[in-house]
Amino acid sequence: MSGIAAAFLLPWNNSHQTVYDRLTLMLPKLALRGQAGVGVAAFMHNKGIRYKSASQPSRELSAVGIDERDLKFNPHVAIAHVRGRTRRDAKSDDQPARNRRTNTHQLAMFLDGALANAPEVRAELVAQGHTLGRTDVEPLPKLVEHICERDYWRQGLRVDYEKVFREIDERIDGAISALLLDAEGNLIAFRNRYGLRPLEFMRTDDGFLLFASENCAFAGLRGESDQILPGYIKYVDGKRGHCLDRRVSASQETAKLCVYEALYLGNPDTSIEGQSHRETRYNIGFSLGDLIAQRICAEQDGDPVIVSSMPHTGGPYADGLFSSLLARGVNVERREVIETRLSERTLIGPTSERKHRIARKYRLASTDVGRRTILIADEALIRGDTSLTITNMLLAAGAEAVHWGIGSPPIVAPNYYGVDIEAIDELAFWQAWKRLPAQQQKRSLLFKDIEPHVLQSLDRRIAAAINAATVTYLPFSRLSSLLPRGSQGIDLSPFTFEMPTLAGQSRANRDLHNLVADYQNAA
Repeated sequence: MSGIAAAFLLPWNNSHQTVYDRLTLMLPKLALRGQAGVGVAAFMHNKGIRYKSASQPSRELSAVGIDERDLKFNPHVAIAHVRGRTRRDAKSDDQPARNRRTNTHQLAMFLDGALANAPEVRAELVAQGHTLGRTDVEPLPKLVEHICERDYWRQGLRVDYEKVFREIDERIDGAISALLLDAEGNLIAFRNRYGLRPLEFMRTDDGFLLFASENCAFAGLRGESDQILPGYIKYVDGKRGHCLDRRVSASQETAKLCVYEALYLGNPDTSIEGQSHRETRYNIGFSLGDLIAQRICAEQDGDPVIVSSMPHTGGPYADGLFSSLLARGVNVERREVIETRLSERTLIGPTSERKHRIARKYRLASTDVGRRTILIADEALIRGDTSLTITNMLLAAGAEAVHWGIGSPPIVAPNYYGVDIEAIDELAFWQAWKRLPAQQQKRSLLFKDIEPHVLQSLDRRIAAAINAATVTYLPFSRLSSLLPRGSQGIDLSPFTFEMPTLAGQSRANRDLHNLVADYQNAA
């Protein structure tokens, strides 16, 4: 999970703003995509590429650019990366933004997403003598550098980025949106053929070309905007500012946006086909209301049910759920009972590191929950460790019962595309699955088509695992009807186990086979 952005000041601009000013405007709106730091690479003719990084984005996002060493460094183009943590070591995903070659062949590259076939690409590069670090995204910049060296730099030729990224698109499997800046000030934006990670573009009225992971980054600016299509590059000439679109994908894939973008990753103000993520999340919460109303009504005893959310992404879900319950005559109160002390997400990293961050991150927003029924709205229940911590916190404060309304179906599949859900046996679904009767275990492998009574058995076991009174999931059919592109334009693999790429499906099948085999052998 990360966010990328770029600003290119056109030669014929009429703006008093700098590329740093534009990044300062855009980057805070991408902060949900990564909380571990910010990296910036900027280019000025006759001075080359310079770099700036910070480990605390909350402090640095408001002033990303001033180069204290040289106040005469006024770049006309800059790319930036709001980076997250890596699952591999829970440290910042400080992407290999630069190669260490001569200034003539210098490249800077920032990525959003991940490679499903990273192990294969890494092994190939290592066999060719390249040295790589530990992150799963590093093979891609190294592969770009390798192709440039092989086909162009050795011969003293100008790089043809259309050909470079055509080969890249053929050789990688996964979800990649990328920005590349070279030693001549050329800017290349690339979105691979599967289209799982978004990449947006804007030509402003005052003479900037802007790129960002989400279109909310352009709020407040005037101009024409559009998405970069999957399987395309957008090339901006570093000297003349000419902007060209080139298709680099040789295959006709059915591009689908990752569902986590709409449910979790994206800024609420980002829109898909005119519908904001905030609207989508509110509608999901509203749809949950009629599933939860009967349960809550049966347990009410005077005081209104407190409808709360998981900060910072659960607010619209809770708003919709509250409105739905109120419309159905349920005695409810909308109030936040949990607040955060840290901005970083707790989804990523080894188990011990995540549990440490969970314990530090959340606290009660109000101690006035004694003998009250609490309903928490959340977008997903992945492992259950955060839900367990919150439930126990509220019960310890005297809450009568804690219910959970989940704005998605059970998550059954790993994710190799930048969300860092790779250990399938950590998922709450599979922990509950192991406790089902044998016949229900078989039926639950239907995933999105699980029979209601089997799903209810899973719900009860997951609720018991997190000490909750109930857990209510949004059925798959409802979710697909509420998303702006429906089941045709959104990757729903977290709930179906139908991966969007071949390498991803192969890895997922192998992980599932190993999990079931290990369980059967242990039994």
